[in-house]
Amino acid sequence: MKNITSSDNPRFRALLKLAQSSRERRNAGLSLLDGIHLVAAYAEHAGPPDEIVLSRSGAESAEVRGLLARQGVDDVLLLSDALFRQLSSVATPTGIIAVVPTPRVAMPERLSGSSVWLEDIQDPGNVGSILRSAAAAGIETVCLSRHSVHAWSPRVLRAGMGAHFALQIIEGVDLQVLAGVYSGSIVATAVNDGVAVFDADLKGDVAFLFGNEGAGLTPALAALARQTVHIPMPGNAESLNVGAAAAVCLFERVRQLRAQ
Repeated sequence: MKNITSSDNPRFRALLKLAQSSRERRNAGLSLLDGIHLVAAYAEHAGPPDEIVLSRSGAESAEVRGLLARQGVDDVLLLSDALFRQLSSVATPTGIIAVVPTPRVAMPERLSGSSVWLEDIQDPGNVGSILRSAAAAGIETVCLSRHSVHAWSPRVLRAGMGAHFALQIIEGVDLQVLAGVYSGSIVATAVNDGVAVFDADLKGDVAFLFGNEGAGLTPALAALARQTVHIPMPGNAESLNVGAAAAVCLFERVRQLRAQ
């Protein structure tokens, strides 16, 4: 365990750049997993992280020590609580951050199975919520357009609560091109168009399209769908948050599969 006490330490400065800059994380191909839940989820699906950063308080936690012992992590940096707070993106840090390679999945030549496609969704909380619902609903793949928020940003990771490691996440996708190599049924979601999602047949391989929070799906992408669905809303709200709408659609598919 290497003890770092100065903010001028080169390794600390490099970590601070990663914590503060999405461009730095993209260029380095690294992500920061802040909190014991995310670190444990990564370890469960991918094995020990490359590097662990602990605060002094975190190093005294029985839960953190138990996780490190189970994983056999050798490369550990120990920071003062004050230095650690500069790296952490949460209000009350748990005292552990893992530095891991960001998975980079290439655009597939063919795509099958059920998936979720996100077009230009900007809010990290929405993307994280959708990833969490997708993983819980048994979806295998989530594809994000070039102008969607970075799926591995700290805020998306926090909202996803470990769902990232149960999914294949493909970023920077031309969704119109992807539609041409997808073997299942493409389902567009809209506010007041198409059939009610509860009346649509979602039992086969389905790709759900969810669009930008304000603009929705672009007409060119929506036109490639085999069917369009909406969520009936008998109340006074104009629309649902896209994260909530995705959960409704995904678990309507789960209901239909259970009813077979």
